[in-house]
Amino acid sequence: MSIITADNVRKAYDGQPVLDAVSFAVPQGKCVALIGHNGAGKTTLMKLILGLTKPTSGRIEVLGVDPATAGKSFRENLGFLPENVAFHDELTGTDTLAFYARLKRRSPAEVPALLERVGLAFAAARRVKTYSKGMRQRLGLAQALLGTPRLLLLDEPTTGLDPILRHEFFHIIRQLAANGTTVILSSHVLTELEARTDLAAVMRQGRLVAFGDLEHLRREAGLPVKIRVQGDAAAIAQRLNGALAKTLRSGQDGIDIDCAAADKMALVRKLAGLNGACSDIEVRLPSLDDLYLHYSGQPITSEQQAGGSHE
Repeated sequence: MSIITADNVRKAYDGQPVLDAVSFAVPQGKCVALIGHNGAGKTTLMKLILGLTKPTSGRIEVLGVDPATAGKSFRENLGFLPENVAFHDELTGTDTLAFYARLKRRSPAEVPALLERVGLAFAAARRVKTYSKGMRQRLGLAQALLGTPRLLLLDEPTTGLDPILRHEFFHIIRQLAANGTTVILSSHVLTELEARTDLAAVMRQGRLVAFGDLEHLRREAGLPVKIRVQGDAAAIAQRLNGALAKTLRSGQDGIDIDCAAADKMALVRKLAGLNGACSDIEVRLPSLDDLYLHYSGQPITSEQQAGGSHE
């Protein structure tokens, strides 16, 4: 079942298109990375999903209804964490969540468990004005989780979180998705999204230029697999003699090879059979960063070529 369906959606302000011909469908229980440059249309798309604005043309359906005309029951099934969270400084953490619980027609009895879940139980009675940026971000996540929403939209949710809290945050997100919650997550930190999301949606100048899981996007992009081989570079290059490799780059302690994805296993087997010339082999698939650069039309520099997803 599709939780979100967009069909040829266009949104314009004063005649200027912000979104153009956007079509996609998000299945239930999936975690989607929504990525793109500033001004690509990500925030406008989130507003359409939330029902805060209407498309100029086309159709968008969320949880089976038009979000712009849906009633309270629809909004009670949504959770939203904006990029810049703002709370009343004089309220405590408990009071803040109790306020949002009443808005969502939820019991205030849920509040202590939510504060515990996001690691704020120790500060429940403290006023929000004493909270750090990371604590405010966790409080924002707690309000988004009220009532276990069917759809959760998170805009730059890990801002201000240290590495441990980021890990705990993504653990919560994966638990929610496993229990059927659909998550739309917008972030510029692509490295932390790569292994933690099911699908990627790449926006460019108001258009959706790529949508699918990483394997699908890798096949569609046709980017090379990068193989780093440690050992005798001259001997490796000579014995390979260009077989299965698109490019070879020799270094002091080894060689870097680009090859087609379809040739990856054959090339690895050939390298493994070079009778001691290779001391180590590291395979790097195109990363989410690589895919974003490809689909956004940005050139990949030599420094970026060194990156990739380790296999």
